[in-house]
Amino acid sequence: MKTLNDKLVDIQGRLKAPKNQRNSFGNYNYRSCEDILEAVKPLLTEHGVTVKLTDEVKEIAGVLVVEAIAVLSDGKEQIPTKAQAGINLNKKGMDIAQSFGASSSYARKYALNGLFLIDDTKDADSTNNHEKDSSGLVDVANDKPWLQKGSKQFDSAKLAVSSGKFTLVDIRKKYKVSKDVAALLQE
Repeated sequence: MKTLNDKLVDIQGRLKAPKNQRNSFGNYNYRSCEDILEAVKPLLTEHGVTVKLTDEVKEIAGVLVVEAIAVLSDGKEQIPTKAQAGINLNKKGMDIAQSFGASSSYARKYALNGLFLIDDTKDADSTNNHEKDSSGLVDVANDKPWLQKGSKQFDSAKLAVSSGKFTLVDIRKKYKVSKDVAALLQE
């Protein structure tokens, strides 16, 4: 019988969430939270697992943020992932509800990215400025260092994963891990 972690690894390896949205102002394609959910649903059904998304408004360093939590569950075990997005109450052209909604959607997207190993490093929305609030805060959870292939930390992480002491999910609690490094950790 597959563990929840085994099911997550399979979903992470097979999930294809194309960038079906277009930002004509910035001239780039991107994927939305809805695109990710649409792509992952068949894999969730196949494995008999669910994803629950919730969010909560918090204040971090004087800035209002939405913290989204994506939880993968098989009814017995759970694997949670969090991400945050700043709320700009003075966003031109948006009322307060739209500001909160946009931040919620953004945080949920990045919580799903973290859970399912969706790499958005080449997305223009990871570098554009029109999604950031006045403090420049977009994704507070993104302050972890990258786990670099060949580093001392990578060697320790690989040993911990291969010995069964830690899972890839455990490693991600401390480091950002690219798809390539994740694959090397699991060899």
